[in-house]
Amino acid sequence: MNNFSLDLQRISFPLFLAPMEEISDSPFRMICKEFGADFLISEFVSSEALIRDVEKSIKKLAFDEMERPFGIQIFGHNEYSLRKAAEIAVEKRPDFIDINWGCPVKKVVSKGAGAAILKDIPKMIACTKSVVDAVDIPVTVKTRLGWDEQDKPIVAIAEKLQDIGIQAITIHGRTRSQFYGGVADWTLIGKVKSNHRMFIPIIGNGDINTAEKALYYQKEFGVDSIMIGRGAIGNPWIFKEIKARLNGQIKDETAYEERVRIALRHLTNAIQLKGERIAILEMRKHYAGYFKSIPYFNERKVKLMQAINFEGIKEILI
Repeated sequence: MNNFSLDLQRISFPLFLAPMEEISDSPFRMICKEFGADFLISEFVSSEALIRDVEKSIKKLAFDEMERPFGIQIFGHNEYSLRKAAEIAVEKRPDFIDINWGCPVKKVVSKGAGAAILKDIPKMIACTKSVVDAVDIPVTVKTRLGWDEQDKPIVAIAEKLQDIGIQAITIHGRTRSQFYGGVADWTLIGKVKSNHRMFIPIIGNGDINTAEKALYYQKEFGVDSIMIGRGAIGNPWIFKEIKARLNGQIKDETAYEERVRIALRHLTNAIQLKGERIAILEMRKHYAGYFKSIPYFNERKVKLMQAINFEGIKEILI
């Protein structure tokens, strides 16, 4: 039960890649690992879908040994489905189970899952405890500050979750009502970390899109680790940049040729996993990151968004 916590403490300021639907699949996770991500997590998986043996959800559980330490993230709205889903996930031998109590998307919240649980903290605690008690590997939680500006009980929530046995908590510095708008509020994340009752690792999340921000948040709020989400989309180099800064170095700007090489490898591996059509559609979310700040790239970006086969994309980039 202690391996995950020990690993987290062993690495100097470990970096997590956030679980993101149709973004953080295995091809992208492997690239982020190569460039310095220490902990990887699956795309979030519906507990109800796992119980019903839905093929798309079952596929999300797969990972390569090179991805370790690796966690499977589940979401749901009741004790039974979450417990059963965790038991199914554990059969794949991940290093930890993560519970999503933070997704703000309407189709998730409307079912009482994700951030909806922030309106019923006793239920959140009961559901989480059912998972902790059901599995023999560490359980972590990812959540938000609260439901809205008038309801941000994250300090108390973190204590309660720690008391029932979770081994780390990731806090996104927004409420559910904010979705991804405005600016993430790290002050409450800092209050959780400075709470003398807290002893599990606190992982901060929200608005980390540069190495400078990562180091600022580490110094200002004392978090044990950070999780990078949108800032890593099409930008796996952010992990390498942060680690360079931690060592007092500045990483050189990534050359265009390197960006092309990694983007094409990402797409190639995604095609092998999902087929050309789906891989190309999902890859469009990454182009802005892969080729950010490249001069005169807009025309090629438009063509990339319209391309329908690998050879065409390769021709545009090379």
